[in-house]
Amino acid sequence: MAVPELYPRHAAPRLVEALEDSPVVLVHGPRQCGKTTLVRTLEARGGYAYISFDDDSAREAAAADPVGFVANLPERAILDEVQHAPALFSALKLEVDRHRQAGRFLLTGSSHVLLLPKLADSLAGRMQILQLHPLSQAELERQNPGFLDALFAQAAHSVDRFGARPNNRLGRELAQRIVTGGYPPVLTRPEGARRANWHRDYIDALVQRDVRQLARISTLDALPRLLALAATQTAKLFNLSNLAAPFGLSRPTIRDYFTLLERVFLLERLPPWHSNRLSRHIKTPKLHFADTGLACALLGVDATALAADRNLLGQILETFALQELRRQAASHPKPHSFFHYRDKDRVEVDVVIERGTLELAAVEVKAAATVTEADFRGLRKLKDNLGERFVCGLVLYDGEAPRSFGDRLCAVPISALWRPA
Repeated sequence: MAVPELYPRHAAPRLVEALEDSPVVLVHGPRQCGKTTLVRTLEARGGYAYISFDDDSAREAAAADPVGFVANLPERAILDEVQHAPALFSALKLEVDRHRQAGRFLLTGSSHVLLLPKLADSLAGRMQILQLHPLSQAELERQNPGFLDALFAQAAHSVDRFGARPNNRLGRELAQRIVTGGYPPVLTRPEGARRANWHRDYIDALVQRDVRQLARISTLDALPRLLALAATQTAKLFNLSNLAAPFGLSRPTIRDYFTLLERVFLLERLPPWHSNRLSRHIKTPKLHFADTGLACALLGVDATALAADRNLLGQILETFALQELRRQAASHPKPHSFFHYRDKDRVEVDVVIERGTLELAAVEVKAAATVTEADFRGLRKLKDNLGERFVCGLVLYDGEAPRSFGDRLCAVPISALWRPA
């Protein structure tokens, strides 16, 4: 079997810093995104012992006597897939309080701990949490992710942030990037059906194993169908009634199922952005798949079919751009918060990004090779209402060069997300 190529992870420096500051560091993210590979690079260098709770004996020992299990751990330990041993969190708290030392325990988890408040709260003030996503396009290209800094740069002209070097249109290459996604094992397979098969097998295994362990579900077969339906709704406003309608199940049941799929990093809701300066805004979140490769496999589309369906391409491209921005933000030293904007007049912006409380940038995503003034409608509304807080608004498009559309507004080739200026 081919060994996945090791790509540089932009989260690595943040992980090293976290271990220098906190007694417990948790790296959480979806299965097969590279968590174990990342943390085990520190195993020998940092003197860590490695224990995986995918191993039945380790999991049973931790469940039988969590306090004794933690007390017998070496001075430094990597505890992999710790969601399988939830009792350890309280035991780790006791051990850290007894002997507080930076970098003692490095944990990984494939369940979203922030959606499990009792576990997260048990190590509050003692644990730093880093989220690892599937590979970003910048990581795949072995480029440093400079897009967010360019977006928030205080340049005299917005277009100057992204340079003037022309790029070729991506065309089918863009569709191929979208259907591939970012899971490392996919990249060892040839393009086409074998990659799609990996994505479908991944979803089946996740539902049968991880979701089953998180909750007792009587109708487990509904989850793959719910995921397939959610794939058709990615980048659209979250509508629980539409998701529940085909299943004959109650809205609360479908809501619980959706939350489970969020906990294993398959789906997410992008919250709405609002401001006192802007009224009549929609308060509904948007639904997004966490990886476009998974979404395309569920939709049954390859790169050729996606490129030919312009409406679907535009929809999936929005999710693709959001996830690339999220993946870059996860390794950035400054915090970034992500939203969407839509009002009752249907003025909307695909992605609104806050850096801290004083700076805001906004991104519209288009699959077309041309951009017009009409594409800036939502961006201009934000700029006109927010004044100097609005740093930059841009339209990402499949074009060849950055173009200025006025003060703090520009169109930028989508390849600028991962290619240097």
